[in-house]
Amino acid sequence: MSSTKQEENVTASAIHIEDCTDNIEKNGVEITYERDRHHKCLAVRQTCHSCWIPVRSKYNSLPENPSQLQRLKYALLCPPHGKVAHYIQLVILFCVAWATLISLTQDEALPGGHFFSLLVLFFSAVIGGYIVSLFRLPPLLGMLIIGCLLKNIPIVKMIGDNLNQQWSSVLRQVALTVILIRAGLGLDPKALRKLSWAVLRLAFSPCLAECIIEAIAAHFLLGLPWIWGLMLGFVLAAVSPAVVVPSLLSLADRGYGVDKGIPTLVIAAASVDDVIAITGFGVMLGIAFSTGGLAWSIVKGPLEAVCGVFYGIIVGLIIWYLPSKDSGHVTFYRILLLFGFGFTATFGSDLITLPGAGPLGCLTMAFMAAFKWRKDADGNGENAVSDIVAVMWMIMQPLLFGLIGSAVDVSTVDGSTVGLGLATLFISLVFRLIVSFLAVFGTPLNLKEKLFIPFAWMPKATVQAAIGALAYDKAIEFKRSDEIVYGRQILTIAVLSILVTAPIGAAIISILGPRLLHKTETKVTEPLRLEESVDEERGFLLKEREVKDETSHFPSHEKECN
Repeated sequence: MSSTKQEENVTASAIHIEDCTDNIEKNGVEITYERDRHHKCLAVRQTCHSCWIPVRSKYNSLPENPSQLQRLKYALLCPPHGKVAHYIQLVILFCVAWATLISLTQDEALPGGHFFSLLVLFFSAVIGGYIVSLFRLPPLLGMLIIGCLLKNIPIVKMIGDNLNQQWSSVLRQVALTVILIRAGLGLDPKALRKLSWAVLRLAFSPCLAECIIEAIAAHFLLGLPWIWGLMLGFVLAAVSPAVVVPSLLSLADRGYGVDKGIPTLVIAAASVDDVIAITGFGVMLGIAFSTGGLAWSIVKGPLEAVCGVFYGIIVGLIIWYLPSKDSGHVTFYRILLLFGFGFTATFGSDLITLPGAGPLGCLTMAFMAAFKWRKDADGNGENAVSDIVAVMWMIMQPLLFGLIGSAVDVSTVDGSTVGLGLATLFISLVFRLIVSFLAVFGTPLNLKEKLFIPFAWMPKATVQAAIGALAYDKAIEFKRSDEIVYGRQILTIAVLSILVTAPIGAAIISILGPRLLHKTETKVTEPLRLEESVDEERGFLLKEREVKDETSHFPSHEKECN
């Protein structure tokens, strides 16, 4: 029996050893196969990486002074970045929005409908703005031109004709609310307290002087009543931050005028200049459409200003404490309250026949709210809200300038209006340049720098687009034929002022800045070299190329065999 058991044990051991040997051979084959496959995968990946390098922005940096072709090539490199990525994102978002609108409104979102025309206008304005920006001109110029073309070119005229005038008016007022809130948030009380009398003169003197000269010229050349002449004056008197700020920041980045604080001086005064123009326009608008007697018309202007400031202060105080700091999603609720009260001021002031109070209320409210938010312990509340408002303006800007352009029907514009309007604009600009030059006397600026300030104080765009059509919309609402003509004249001249001063002003700033301003040397950060990037990626691939121990990848059967 014992011998039989021994023979059985020996036989079982032999079978087990054979199984272990077979497993080892099989695992060895599998290990060799997996190793070969891993090497092949690495080879394929390295090959793909080599082919991918020419189209990757990481390894094809922009040269120091790139041409327009080099900029375009760099913009199209992968992965999508910069404006290209931004526009791709917008296309996807609005394609989804269009599909949603088709589902909800059906015919209105199809060709020939209002929403379809609005969508085409938006995308066309975005593309037009991008094309114009390639020539280092303000994007808003391309947006405005696209709007004019969609209204006046026979082939695509249906786009402009199918826009609903009531919706267009509402969207322009929404854009105005966004601009006013953004301007109010940008007014820094500390900076305002530090402003010298020269900066205050630069903010007030050119604006008021141009307004008065334009009112006089418009009265005698265009036949506008004095109130409508002053309204035109306040529309055209505002300087455009959308043109001035990027141009001056570009000069500051290169060190021009930094030692004397010229970019800071002009940018700080620009916000005050716009507040004066918008407030004055609102008061004149209220007087022009007043339904009371002469006494009421005289009292209504100051009353609108007082009501606007009072509304802004009260609402600003409310937003100081609501939402509370310990509640969740503070920034979200601040945005809701800010725009909720802002839209209430803009549209509600029309309802109570005090239209001038709305814009001033929005400005005061945003200024009051930001004053408190800057003192918060976290220090991020005001910045977060400002960033969101900036994004909303980025969306509203193509709509605003596209709609303003589409409101100009060339077939209904009198040729004399264009000629006399340009004459009015030219006369007022001459006086603005002179007053701006005199406003900076008594400052440490030298003669060349004083000559630069008036030309930097010339471009017009944003405010003209925001309020240029409001008088025309109001005249249509009241169905006053004479005032509709006046409103159309103001709108036409506002568009002309943008087309003339925005590109010329931007070009003059970029040309005269390096010639008239002193340059302060700035440190330039050395860009990452292509060789360093390639070495970094090659090192990463070499690390992956190393094959780990077989025991770490594949389980050993040694214990089982034992």
